[in-house]
Amino acid sequence: MKLHQTISLDRPLLVVALEEEAEHLHLSDLPVLVTGVGKVCAAAALASVLARQRPSRVINLGTAGSLREGLKGTQVVGRVEQRDFDDEAIFGLTGEHFGPAIDLGVSGPVLGSGDCFVGSAAKREGLIGRGIDLVDMEGYAVAFTARQFGLPVTLVKEISDSADEGAAKTWRESLRDCAERLGEWLRHELRGS
Repeated sequence: MKLHQTISLDRPLLVVALEEEAEHLHLSDLPVLVTGVGKVCAAAALASVLARQRPSRVINLGTAGSLREGLKGTQVVGRVEQRDFDDEAIFGLTGEHFGPAIDLGVSGPVLGSGDCFVGSAAKREGLIGRGIDLVDMEGYAVAFTARQFGLPVTLVKEISDSADEGAAKTWRESLRDCAERLGEWLRHELRGS
């Protein structure tokens, strides 16, 4: 975990998993939290900084695999869920929900977050059947943690691959371009604010 810049109540906090994803975000002079990969790293890092200082909102930016034909570019997520957590089964056992889907209040694709990289047709097809459009490894944890602290949250994902057998190679090859497009989205968003 690494925090660049200082968090303040009047500015958003940008959250990414990897330094490479933040390459073009530092130009904004906003605070950037680099959490590390996966839901546990993302939740722990974000909770740690939010316990000390609150931003105006949280913006999670990063790469994602696309499960839907024709879905590409920069996507603002409409709903996020955990693709590797069976909330309904846990509810059946305990009578409580511990991981329901989170509606982010905008029209956009459904993101499924989980702690494994989706890089096979079998995993991909199973997720498509559940209505998931994109996959990543941190979005749900960031959204859940921000909501626990009462903060608005936006998830912005740049599609890096097709979540199939070529996904790992495609992700590595596209990471730099994806980071540049995330920076462009942020600059456009800040001009509109």
